Amino acid sequence: MNNFIIDAHLDLAMNAIEWNRDLRAPLEDIRQREMHMKDKPDRGRNTVCLPELRKGRVGLVVATQLARYTPPGSSLPGWHSPQQAWAMTQAQLAWYREMEALGEMVQITTWAGLQQHLQRWNDPLEPDHTKPVGYILSLEGADSLVNPSYLYRAYEYGLRAIGLSHFGPGRYAPGTKKEGRLTAEGRALLKDIEQLGLILDVTHLTDAGFDEVMDLFGGVVWASHHNVRQLVPTQRQLTDEQIRQLIKRKAVIGGMLDCWAMDIRFIDTVSDPWQLNIRLENLVDHWDHICQIAGNADHIGIGSDLDGIFGTEQSPWDMDSVADLNCFYEILDKRGYHTNDIIKIMNGNWLNILERAWHL
Repeated sequence: MNNFIIDAHLDLAMNAIEWNRDLRAPLEDIRQREMHMKDKPDRGRNTVCLPELRKGRVGLVVATQLARYTPPGSSLPGWHSPQQAWAMTQAQLAWYREMEALGEMVQITTWAGLQQHLQRWNDPLEPDHTKPVGYILSLEGADSLVNPSYLYRAYEYGLRAIGLSHFGPGRYAPGTKKEGRLTAEGRALLKDIEQLGLILDVTHLTDAGFDEVMDLFGGVVWASHHNVRQLVPTQRQLTDEQIRQLIKRKAVIGGMLDCWAMDIRFIDTVSDPWQLNIRLENLVDHWDHICQIAGNADHIGIGSDLDGIFGTEQSPWDMDSVADLNCFYEILDKRGYHTNDIIKIMNGNWLNILERAWHL
């Protein structure tokens, strides 16, 4: 499909429930309502809402549930018991269900359902603003699974992708800014994830955890929102060897638009994207690097992470909303990417991996 975009990582329900944003509203209305709020650094600077997704023809997203457990002694925000974290994920699920009831969104859980959704978005007789945004449900960090039986409950309500870790210590695996291997519970959970046929998201794993997952897990893997460590040398990004392993597994790596993941000079809450001239095109440098390793453009896509606890203050300066993902069509063309490869990046590579995972 031309002019159709898949974004493989958006924290929609977190924004709706914890940031209290009505994502049905126009972008400017949300910003104006937050004009005098000071509780979070991105107030009044959000980039994502359902009208903007439709405006940009971002018709399919991988949308998260996210609720981290924080153990005693940790300075990270989070829930003080797995049960509380689970309850938050269920509140987020309830929001998705409300959006479905209103016709704003539709959950995609099967290849047949995905084909039906794509056909609707490809129908020129129906205006885009009436089409529901499709979402594939992903759990970002497994802390909220009280025990493995909760994974099966989640699968029943439509969970189709999962990452073991997020930031800091994790019940199943340590995450970003930590070191170490999976926990015993994490290794056991991998077997259940594979048995259910869930896509495993390697984003936020430690280097040791990444290696362990690649050895132990035989199912489909992707990296929903990851950039390149060669360009931004922090633990959060992928090494060239990790990229090679993902290519070998026919994975797709979603490029993220958080400025600190695009340019090593950027410091959260300090730097300014305009002063550093961090633009959408900076992400193409990361994609170029992956393409050079792969020898093709078959393993890259968009996993923007927009409004993932940041807004325009931490996004490329030439991007005002998620609808501006459309700019990548022109940017990639000017960088010399062939039309077929551009379509792969904007939607085709994600569709291919979903077909492998679902089309049995």
